[in-house]
Amino acid sequence: MNPSDLIIVLIIVVLVALGIRSTVKHFSGKGGCCGGGDYKVKKKRLSNVKYKKIFSVEGMHCENCRKRVEEVINDMPGLAGSVDLKKNQLTVSYEEEVEDEVITARLDRAGYPAAYVQTV
Repeated sequence: MNPSDLIIVLIIVVLVALGIRSTVKHFSGKGGCCGGGDYKVKKKRLSNVKYKKIFSVEGMHCENCRKRVEEVINDMPGLAGSVDLKKNQLTVSYEEEVEDEVITARLDRAGYPAAYVQTV
C-alpha cells in the first residue's frame, strides 16, 4: 500500500469515528438537533387542574426536544406540559382556559408542529 492510500484510509476511519460519536450524542440528547447541554426544565405543578388535553407533536428527536416542548408550555400561565417522547405526544394540564390554536401556534414557532388529539 503506498503512503497516499494509507492517508486516505486514515482520513476515512477518522470521519467514520466522528460520525458515530456525533450520532450517539444526538440520540442520547447531548448534541445534534438541539445543541445538547445539561439544562433541566423546571417542573410546573398546578394547584387546580380542570382538565387535560393530548397533542401530537412532530419534530421531537431527543431529550432536548422534550425539554424545549415542555418549557414552551410551562412558560404559559395556567398550563403545565409533559412529553412522552416515544409516542411524540404532549399532555397539557389546564388550570385556566387556553385555546388549542394558541398552544399549537407557540409550538409551531418553536419548531414543533402540533395538533390536538383528545381531551383526557
